[in-house]
Formats: sequence, C-alpha cells, structure tokens
Amino acid sequence: MANPTIAIVGRPNVGKSTLFNRIAGERISIVEDTPGVTRDRIYAVGEWLGREFSIIDTGGIDLGDEPFMEQIKYQAEIAMDEADVIIMVASGREGITDADELVARMLQRSTKPVILAINKVDNPEMRADIYDFYALGLGDPYPVSGSHGIGLGDVLDEAVKHFKSEQEEEDEGVIKFSLIGRPNVGKSSLINAILGEDRVIVSNIAGTTRDAIDTSFTSDTGQEFLMIDTAGMRKRGKVYESTEKYSVMRAMRAIDRSDVVLMVLNAEEGIREYDKRIAGFAHEAGKGILIVVNKWDTVEKDTNTMKEFEDEIRKEFKYLDYAPIIFVSAKTKQRLNKLPEMIEQISMNQNLRVSSSVLNDIIMDAIAINPTPTDKGKRLKIFYATQVAVKPPTFVVFVNEEELMHFSYNRFLENQIRRAFPFEGTPIHIIPRRRK
Repeated sequence: MANPTIAIVGRPNVGKSTLFNRIAGERISIVEDTPGVTRDRIYAVGEWLGREFSIIDTGGIDLGDEPFMEQIKYQAEIAMDEADVIIMVASGREGITDADELVARMLQRSTKPVILAINKVDNPEMRADIYDFYALGLGDPYPVSGSHGIGLGDVLDEAVKHFKSEQEEEDEGVIKFSLIGRPNVGKSSLINAILGEDRVIVSNIAGTTRDAIDTSFTSDTGQEFLMIDTAGMRKRGKVYESTEKYSVMRAMRAIDRSDVVLMVLNAEEGIREYDKRIAGFAHEAGKGILIVVNKWDTVEKDTNTMKEFEDEIRKEFKYLDYAPIIFVSAKTKQRLNKLPEMIEQISMNQNLRVSSSVLNDIIMDAIAINPTPTDKGKRLKIFYATQVAVKPPTFVVFVNEEELMHFSYNRFLENQIRRAFPFEGTPIHIIPRRRK
C-alpha cells in the first residue's frame, strides 16, 4: 500500500517551497529525501505522529511558458489528482489575491481534504489578520511561519487526521510491479505485449484515485500479478508529460507501490542521466529491480554487442550490480515470456529469510577470510548478526563500535552473504548496531 500523499499548492511567492523544506528537513523525521530530484526537489517522504507519508511541492513543477494563471491552474490540478490531502498556502502579509481565489475555487470542486495554511505569520500580532481568509471557503485558516517553523505541527496534525485509519488488506500472494523509464523507451508497448502474451486478464481495476489504471493478470504458472501503470493522467497527459519533473514524480509514486520495479532502457538510445536518477530511487527504496533493455530487435549486433551493452549498464549503474538484465523486444516479443518468471523469482528473493545460525556461520567465515578493520588501534568486533526484515532483506550486525564498520567492510559482508544466498534482484541492507 502506498504512503498517503500531501500536496502543497498555492500561487507563487507565498512560501510553498519554504514550507516544504521546513517539513521535509526539520519538523518531521525524514524517512527518505529522494535522490531523484537534486536541483528542484519536489518529492520527499517523512513521518509525523507515527504515520509515514509522501509530500509534493507543486511549486517545483515547471510547466514551461504557460501563462501565470494557467501555471497555477495546472499545478492545482496535479495536486487534486495526486494527493490524498492538499495544503493550500496563502500569504498573511499580502492578504487574499485573485490568484488565491482561483486556487480556492478549484480546490472547492475537489473531493480531497484541503487544509488552508496562512504563511508568513511571523509574530502573534499578525494572527488577527488571518480571519479574512475564511472568505476563501476552505474552512479554518492555520497561521504558520515557514521561515521560523511555527504552526506546522498543527497543520500536520490536521493532515494526519485525514489519512485512512486502516490500510487496505492486500493479498500477500499477488506480486505488484511497475515499469519505469524515460518517455519513448517502450513502456506502453511492453505493457501491451506482456498482457497479450498468453495471459489471462482477470480484471481492469481503478487502482487509485489518481487516474492510474492497475491491471491484474495470472501467468502460465498460476502466479497472480498486479501491474501498476505509471502513465495515468490520460485526460491532460500532454500538459503533464511535457515536464520531466512531473514524470519523475509519477515514477516515484509507482515505485512506492511496487514490490518489483522493471527499469526499462532503450537499446537504441543507451543510458541517460534520467535513467540513473530514477533507478537510484528504486534502489534506495529497497525494491526488487530488473533491468529491461527494450527495442533490442532494432540494434545491429555482432557476437559482442550484448556483452558490451551489459558492461555499460554495470559501469553506469554500479549500485545495481545485483539486478539481473534481460534484453527484449516488445515488437517481436523476444524473451517477453521470461519476464513473469524473473519477476516472481525476484519477489521470492525479496522475501527470503535466513536463519540466524546459518547467517552467523557465514559472517564468521567472512571474518576468517578478511579480518575486521582497525581504526586508531581499535578493531571492529562483530558479536552476532540476525535478519530483522524482508522486502528488502535487512540484517542487523551487533558490534563493539558502529563507527568502526566502514562502508568497504559492510560491502564485503554483503558480497559474502550474496554468495551464500540467492538475493539476485534485491538490495540487502546491513545495519551495524552497538551491542548494549
């Protein structure tokens, strides 16, 4: 089940990004500040009152040369489609403007809960002026100061009230996967080809309220899959697909909901920076990953072509050395029949549990091969290791000093564990913890 999503909307210069950064950086416990968007961060994941959620800053979405009012309108539409809760931000210094009224009228038509935050209320004397904002028809205005971090707790308290109290129960036997990648890598063609390759389509399900369509199907072996369509937004697709940042955000949402992610590359065009950004998010999110090179039928090949392309992938995606690679063609259906089996295997690897006794034998053997490192005369001591989670497999290693577990030795232990157990396609996490 995906995290609930909060979207921040409002006209320019009311402090949306300041509020976003304040929420993402200080007032909540950040679970992940996604590496996907580095210059204009628009998506983060955090926690408030024990509830994890995603947050979107629509101010970071550039809609090109659209007129001023049109930009505001499109961003409000994005929020209404993507969010579970919307925070509308206005400025307490400037009062209500025509642009504020435009946004408010749009949000009134939405079925989503809307919380009105009046920003730049930096001192108690300004609080008397916020009551004018009742005229927007969005309920109680909450005075906040993004620059000082005042009042945000009240806004987040109200937001959490609107999150669904009970997560939907999901069939544990169903494997959820999505296809991500740049436009024109052939995601839609692959989806159609997968569904048409001797599959029994069970149903077309309105997977979320965000205009994305989830499709469930059963493979030849009887395994049930739920394919998450990242396209969505068909009614206004041209507007949204024109911005890379928006497509990044949609991919992040799909990754969030998936067990396994198919990272689709275009064999004709090779690897681009966008591919690495999105794949990095899937890796950090701990999802199973399968690298799918599409349009392989269009490439002129010799005996070394596939090996050279694979070497290039391993060079550009060093952190995905555990992810299997498959070369396919949606057009000719080359190797497509292998995809369900590979997805199922990766899902099994994600859920693999290792007994503590066997795990500790592997750790002790690893230490015998490569003794633990020392720092300033102090040697790392590993006392015990145990698996604490799956999806992804997560191991806690109890040590004398956490700081002595250098990245290189952590990586060495990971490699030894991978040699002993079938963790292909899934990241694994090793967490050093000081023994009490």
